[in-house]
Amino acid sequence: MKTERNEPKNGKRYVSYFRVSTKRQGQSGLGLDAQRKMVTDFTASNGGEVVAEFVEVESGKRNDRPQMALALERCKREGLTLLVAKLDRLARNVYFVASLQNAKVDFVCVDNPSATPFVINILASVAENEANAIASRVKGALEQAKARGTILGNPRWQESVQKARDAKSAVATERNGKLLAIVREIQSKTGLTKLAELAEALNLRGIKTARGNAFTSSHVWNLLQTA
Repeated sequence: MKTERNEPKNGKRYVSYFRVSTKRQGQSGLGLDAQRKMVTDFTASNGGEVVAEFVEVESGKRNDRPQMALALERCKREGLTLLVAKLDRLARNVYFVASLQNAKVDFVCVDNPSATPFVINILASVAENEANAIASRVKGALEQAKARGTILGNPRWQESVQKARDAKSAVATERNGKLLAIVREIQSKTGLTKLAELAEALNLRGIKTARGNAFTSSHVWNLLQTA
């Protein structure tokens, strides 16, 4: 029996855009889950349907956003509305917000859904000013501490760096060992020997590289060199 799909209450179709400031936040979901919940709650209360999602891991001060560019292109191509959880997820940069508006794409901020372009520019200006003020305060505090003779940073930083490198190396060694075991299992059970085939087998299992990418022949070759 064919089930008819109900149309969104307000008829709007959205592309959701999420941004986190660090790769660690992107991998852990820190901050990302909260943004997703805001979007989910918004569409549940106001209707509409999210048809695509784009996640950016980048500083809010930068304007080169590849995922944002893809989100805007999708919106323009299909007449969709860009949906973000909070205005500060777009940027603390007035120029960037203005550029977004000039793209002629409708967008909605969940934390202020009724905001006009004029209001959004004001809010962005306030956010940018706040970010600049914080940077100035931190810089001033560091300069004052330095003038008082305070030693900034870790005096044993070289030792700390080496410890961090050792810890990272240990994690990499353990991960490579587990991956090698999986590759050997694939080889023994399937008879696959070519690097491209082994890479595809890992990808089909949903296994990612340490940087979260899909495996390629070169990844597998490098992995086998650690044996």
